[in-house]
Amino acid sequence: MQKFLFLLLSLVLLGPLGIDLYLPTIPAIALGLNSSEALIQSTISLFILVLGLGQVIAGPLVDNYGRKPVAIAGILIYMVGAAMAALATTAEIFVASRLMQGVAVCCTAVVAFSGVRDRMNGDDAARAFGFLNGTLNIIPALAPLLGGLLAEAFGWRAPFWFLVGYATVVLLLVIFFLPETRPATTLAVKGLPVRQYLRILGDRRFISFAIVNAGAMGMALTYVSLAPNVLMGTAGLSPLQFSLVFGANGFWIMLVSFVANRIIHKIGRPFCLATGSILMGLGCLALVLGVALLGEAAQSHWLAYILPVACACAGLAFVMGPSTSYALEPYSNEAGVASALVGFIQMAGGAALGLIAMALPLQPKLSLALVMLAGCLLALHARQRSKQIKGQLKKIA
Repeated sequence: MQKFLFLLLSLVLLGPLGIDLYLPTIPAIALGLNSSEALIQSTISLFILVLGLGQVIAGPLVDNYGRKPVAIAGILIYMVGAAMAALATTAEIFVASRLMQGVAVCCTAVVAFSGVRDRMNGDDAARAFGFLNGTLNIIPALAPLLGGLLAEAFGWRAPFWFLVGYATVVLLLVIFFLPETRPATTLAVKGLPVRQYLRILGDRRFISFAIVNAGAMGMALTYVSLAPNVLMGTAGLSPLQFSLVFGANGFWIMLVSFVANRIIHKIGRPFCLATGSILMGLGCLALVLGVALLGEAAQSHWLAYILPVACACAGLAFVMGPSTSYALEPYSNEAGVASALVGFIQMAGGAALGLIAMALPLQPKLSLALVMLAGCLLALHARQRSKQIKGQLKKIA
């Protein structure tokens, strides 16, 4: 089973690598393509938007044609997109390449999370989802540094050639080692299953747990978006210091995720949801009290921001695995479609929550505190909902 999870992890990593590896090279890309940095920076949002929306289409594909064929197709598209970016001579070609990679990751992400649902249930599924989500945090910690080193040595195109090479390795692993896990009872899907989507979205249990991931993702996206302004602008950290602090928090989330996964059998999913809710609430409270009580010098110190963030991010690590497993548990015969909806709600809902918070006329720390509060309340509601389930599976035909 560990071999199977690491194969799924190799698929999941295609997404964050595609986002984080080229972050340090954005100014060089803009200069090399005679474009504005704002346009190149916007490809991150476009990538995430396509990733969220595209999963609605990818879900039926993995249920109709199987997990492995869609994974292979997604990796091939990813390789073409990365090669296009590496060879781009205009900003338009570069933007198109990023959109293509976003489409590819829709396929591989849905395959990975469907595979977990195919093979596991209950606490085991929660641990697997937590492992996948937790391990992803090593990418924001290391990818920008790797991308910067590659670009410094070989130019800004080098990180995209690295993505081509990584995708090639993953393609070979999938072809030779990834089993087809689609259950024989999987429902056939014709076209875009609007009625199927609406039926699942009408399930209060599904929404109660899936929306927890939107709150967690909204908190993470808001933190990432505001971190450069707060840590380098207000706290005065250098780019290297910022990378170290940002990376340390990524490792912290990964560590907490592994701890949560190891103890989930002992304490159970409901307790994990409660723990995550409390930690996000404490992070929110710490940010608000810091703004209200600390002097200007103390408020501008980087620890006044990163310590509450670390507390709330620990809460994120506790809730994402259990909430995903609870949401997908009843859908063993339509795991692809259900996984796609979870991914869509997580990405689109999280992005919307973060954008709303950042658009409010509040200082950055209070905007982040507001999203932390939303994540806390959503996780608390899911904890209350879990009391009604008691580990029983509700099969939905």
